[in-house]
Order: sequence, then structure tokens, then C-alpha cells
Amino acid sequence: MKVKIILGSKSDLDIGEKATKVLDDLDIDYQMTVSSAHRTPERTKEIVEGAEVYIAVAGLAAALPGVVAAHTDKPVIGVPVSGRMNLDSLLSIVQMPPGVPVATVGMNRGDNAAILAAEILGNKYDDVKERLKEYKEKRKEKVFKDAEEIESEFHRGD
Repeated sequence: MKVKIILGSKSDLDIGEKATKVLDDLDIDYQMTVSSAHRTPERTKEIVEGAEVYIAVAGLAAALPGVVAAHTDKPVIGVPVSGRMNLDSLLSIVQMPPGVPVATVGMNRGDNAAILAAEILGNKYDDVKERLKEYKEKRKEKVFKDAEEIESEFHRGD
């Protein structure tokens, strides 16, 4: 398996599904599971194996990405989840101590975490690199199409 997505709780599933949609589009193998850094630390330690890249989705104290990073030498991407405390999860993931890096994407951006995972994997797998290139080209084409539609509908004068 190339990517393991670990959710801090089932309530983070919608964020994890953003990642799985992109990974499906890119035909990248993955597994998603739930483990809490605080409530099930032993489980978290046990499941950090077998993947080439980890995506850890967490809100509130957001310790999960750091705990995952502490148990692997593979890349870990943290996805902060917005909630009542809003920036707490972002700051918790971004402020990792020296020697325990965690890449961090924007709030609730499971999709960007999957793209970053694909970019990392693309350094090793040419087929992933090529599919990612095609994926990004399609997104680029959509912007041009959207611009054309907007410009033709909202145009007045010369």
C-alpha cells in the first residue's frame, strides 16, 4: 500500500474522503482507518507500518500527525480539521519539534494532502508522476473553460 490515511475520529471521515477521491482519480493504492493519538496510542503505533506516505487527519489538539511521525521515517502529511477552536489543530500540526517534521496542508484539505502524497510518490513511480501530470492538466483546462463561460456571460460593451 502506498498511502495510509489515519483519521483521529470517525467525525473526520468527510475530510478523509476528499483524499480518497483524489487517490482514486490517480489510481493510487491506499487504506483508511481511525486511531486516536490520545485514546488509542498503542493502536496508533501499531498501524504505522506498511505505507510509503501517511496522511493524518486531526482536529482539536491534533497530536495524531506528530505521533505518526514519531513512529516512522516515511513522510507524514497532517490535515488540520477546523472546528469550534478553529486554529488550534493547524497550529498544533505546524509547530512540530526539531527532528519530527510533518508536512501540513490547509484546514480540511484532504484533497491537497492526497495531491502532495502523489507528488512524493511521483519521485519514485513514473506512472504516478504521469497520472498526476494529467490530473493537474485537467484542472488547468477546467479553469480556462470556466473563464470562457464567465467572460461570455458577463460581458458588456466592446
